[in-house]
Amino acid sequence: MPSRAPAILDHLSALSDPTRSRILLLVDRHELTVSELCAIMQLPQSTMSRHLKALADSGWITARAEGTSNLYVMTRDELDPSARRLWLLVREQVGPTPAAVQDQRRLQAALAGRRTKSQEFFSSSAGQWDRVRDELFGERFHLAAFAALASSTWTVGDLGCGTGQVSAALAPFVERVIAVDASAAMLQAAKKRLHGFDNIDLRRGDLEALPIDAARLDAATLMLVLHHVPEPEKAIAEVARVLKPGGRLLLVDMQPHDRDSYRQQMGHVWLGFSDDHIRRILSESGFDAIRIVPLSPDPKVKGPGLFVATARRH
Repeated sequence: MPSRAPAILDHLSALSDPTRSRILLLVDRHELTVSELCAIMQLPQSTMSRHLKALADSGWITARAEGTSNLYVMTRDELDPSARRLWLLVREQVGPTPAAVQDQRRLQAALAGRRTKSQEFFSSSAGQWDRVRDELFGERFHLAAFAALASSTWTVGDLGCGTGQVSAALAPFVERVIAVDASAAMLQAAKKRLHGFDNIDLRRGDLEALPIDAARLDAATLMLVLHHVPEPEKAIAEVARVLKPGGRLLLVDMQPHDRDSYRQQMGHVWLGFSDDHIRRILSESGFDAIRIVPLSPDPKVKGPGLFVATARRH
């Protein structure tokens, strides 16, 4: 029974055609489509496809689908040691040849063409880009992504969690979320929303007496809840108690407004907060590095303007 030929002979056979060596030089560090390779090497698609199949069958390249095209790249990390040594030799010999040098020049032109197409798209779509992006990805994708700025080791308090929207955004990025709300109905709605997370602890309690141990949290959020609290000073003091030294607070609420109907309609106690009011409460409760910034108004909403305040526990 004849013995199997050494693997190096298979590798030599795959590279016996100079065209295949030139292809490998092109896909050594770049993913290229068949049409790009045809344009660079000035070959018909049938010829290029035949060579690509031979290289793929012998393990020199792999293909990745992207839309209606396949992108080809050299499988350098998966090659056996003998193939890697052979490729270094072939690259050294074939690279300086006139044909390969011309290929590299046309490759740079093809890559520049990609950048030009991208620039042309954004130049022609600048006025409509927000609409296009919203249609493709929604209006809130960047808000969810911002939660990734939190450390994966943090325990975060979602205080006044309501139906759990903030907890759901934070949970994939932090170690644990402790979500607190005084309303049993809100917690029941949050439980339904958050059933797929195993690192969220739902607790019932008031902001003025949080059911959380002292110095337990790395960060805390108060999202549109402080205006419901009769004594916001007590609530902020409680947040300071449950935060670790150096822990961060993120507070979002309404700027001062005159919509007194909110008291009857939604149980608002405070008609917004001034910067001075928030700064005083935070400072007196043991926070520093206080920053208060008005949020850009959304033209599609009807509510009062909002602000975001951030602060650090002493």
